[in-house]
Amino acid sequence: MSKKEGLDIEVAPLRQLDDFLLDSARFQIPNFKDLEKWGNRVTSNLLYYQTNYFLLASSIFTIVGIIHPIRMICGCLATGLIFAIFVYVTNEKAAAANFKQQHPLISLILIFGSLYLIAHMFQSVLVFFLGILLPFSVIFVHASLRLRNIKNKIANRVEVLGSKRTPMGLFLEEMGLQSDFF
Repeated sequence: MSKKEGLDIEVAPLRQLDDFLLDSARFQIPNFKDLEKWGNRVTSNLLYYQTNYFLLASSIFTIVGIIHPIRMICGCLATGLIFAIFVYVTNEKAAAANFKQQHPLISLILIFGSLYLIAHMFQSVLVFFLGILLPFSVIFVHASLRLRNIKNKIANRVEVLGSKRTPMGLFLEEMGLQSDFF
């Protein structure tokens, strides 16, 4: 257990597959007209099944990585490189503007080279984003369709009252979703 601001953070228990997906699981399409109730269902399921969701997301990301290992690695590196360049240019605006003024031809070559790299690595970047966004989509669909049960409601009440702190509870609290829950 780690401590954050004097609070114990506990890992939520792994829920049984029967409860998560199989026989005892009940699914229903949410009422899209009542967004508050739908949001409460999603939030409740995110809290209750958070360890299952973490394992599910890790599994999907790993499967995408196994199916396309080179593209996944290249996409990760290309995305990281683009992000690093973006952060550098936004933090060092004066240096970038100065370099662009002093070396306009080299700047133009760098811009076209970067665009070529992005176009060349586009499939790899898409595979990487698929590996990230597919787990989120699957988790959101499950959390939207899975009806809450009594265990779910009790466990979430304990989480909301603060006697038990979990990573998902802290994340939802930081997102501002925890305060208006229940």
